[in-house]
Amino acid sequence: MNKPLRRVSVFCLILVAALMLRANWVQVVKADDYATDSHNKRAIYEKYSHPRGDFLVEGKPITSSVKTDDKQYEFLRKYEFGPMYAPVTGYISPFVDKNFLESIDDDILSGKDSRLFVRKVLDTVTNKGTRGGNVALTINAKAQEAAYNGLKDKTGAAVAIDPETGKVLAMVSTPSYDPNVLAQNDRNAVAKAYDQLTLDTDKNRKKPDTNFDPRMPMENRPIRKTYPPGSTFKLITAAAALSENRAKPGDAPRVDLKGADHTLFYPSSNEGLSEKTHPGCVGATLQRALELSCNTVFAQLGTDVGPAKLREQAERFGFNNFGKGEAQKNALYIPSRVVDSKFPAGLDAGGQTMRSAIGQDSVTATPMEMAMVVAGIVNQGRIMKPYVVDELRAQNLSVIEKTQPEVAGTAVSPEVAQQLKDMMVGVVANPGATGAPGAIQGVTVGAKTGTAQQGVANSKPPYAWFVSFAEADGKKVAVAVVIEPDSTGDIERDDIGGGKLAGPIAKAIMEAVVQK
Repeated sequence: MNKPLRRVSVFCLILVAALMLRANWVQVVKADDYATDSHNKRAIYEKYSHPRGDFLVEGKPITSSVKTDDKQYEFLRKYEFGPMYAPVTGYISPFVDKNFLESIDDDILSGKDSRLFVRKVLDTVTNKGTRGGNVALTINAKAQEAAYNGLKDKTGAAVAIDPETGKVLAMVSTPSYDPNVLAQNDRNAVAKAYDQLTLDTDKNRKKPDTNFDPRMPMENRPIRKTYPPGSTFKLITAAAALSENRAKPGDAPRVDLKGADHTLFYPSSNEGLSEKTHPGCVGATLQRALELSCNTVFAQLGTDVGPAKLREQAERFGFNNFGKGEAQKNALYIPSRVVDSKFPAGLDAGGQTMRSAIGQDSVTATPMEMAMVVAGIVNQGRIMKPYVVDELRAQNLSVIEKTQPEVAGTAVSPEVAQQLKDMMVGVVANPGATGAPGAIQGVTVGAKTGTAQQGVANSKPPYAWFVSFAEADGKKVAVAVVIEPDSTGDIERDDIGGGKLAGPIAKAIMEAVVQK
């Protein structure tokens, strides 16, 4: 071979080698990046070329896949109960991506999960076509419906948990939205709907002509929004006092708040009244103080226990545990990440501790957290890690993964938990107590109401809380309901209370779980 020909041959070999190297780089190293690239339309079209797996509630699908005439988007997602389950399922859209469980369990639902490979091969051989797997939820259908119907004309949230397992039985956020409007294959319609749902949370876009809902219907209030817990936090203050032997249910705690700022103890409804306006709080036992929600008694207990112990008790129930730094290892995803409920550090021993002991000042909590507090009390002091996905199932409904209950921590001793539980029963059953709206005939019910104040010197309308539990025939449920001030309408300020507004909703949820 002459020299010029040899040079050409070597050059061609280098080109072939470079081509092979590039091909391997694209097909092996960069394959996943290209497959998931938002600009890769083929990947998007492939996802919509076959039916997507469904979400199941009590074995029945709450979603489906609808065949279309569109060759690019052959199958579109349909949500059978739309707004009711949106905070759990989230949405998937050809144009604005996906969120919540639709995103978290996308590999199962789309059929890409490696555990579905054998089933996928069999379906191909038998000409059944590709199908996604299914996600079985822990949700109780009747409880979810009761929560949604109770809240749907209000702004607020509701959570129900099985205290013994951590299964989330209901999770509702209102106002909600219909994910079907984002699942359609009309790009312009989806863009308009998305703007209407999200514009007010995007500070960089201003479209005055867009008719958006300022109440943020896509916000997942049960896990992503924190509120001042108000008097519902008194359960934690009571837990700290009992655990530190600073009080007993039948004893009357010493109350000496001379010099304290009595704007702490502003009256609202028939709960949280100061001794000036509710003589029943004078000399009240701890049991009676919880029933009447006496602010001065619990403010005193907070100072007796001290800010450090009070914070420690709150953290045992889950406060400060799901956020940044070291706490990240405890992060909860139900279905997306649960934001931290906060109990501040560095409180002074006076007004700050007093206000924090009654769930005010800088104390904030998600509805999920307050449901966990009640669940821990019912479950002998053990906090179970909440979860909403029960099973991941193959296309033929065989189980490929099942969530096992997990203890997240111990908040109080079984003895203290029983004392708190008995006190909560008194809040519902005893005369004049604030939790009477939660009573269910023939069912053991315990509760704590809360009217969480807002603004300087209580200048803004309050939040209405009701946290509770019910037990009957071996069935148990822990519930938290919160209603935001814009839902109170023409109700007089002094009539805004957790028992009156949130109590009936919590009762309906509990009935749905424990009654046949």
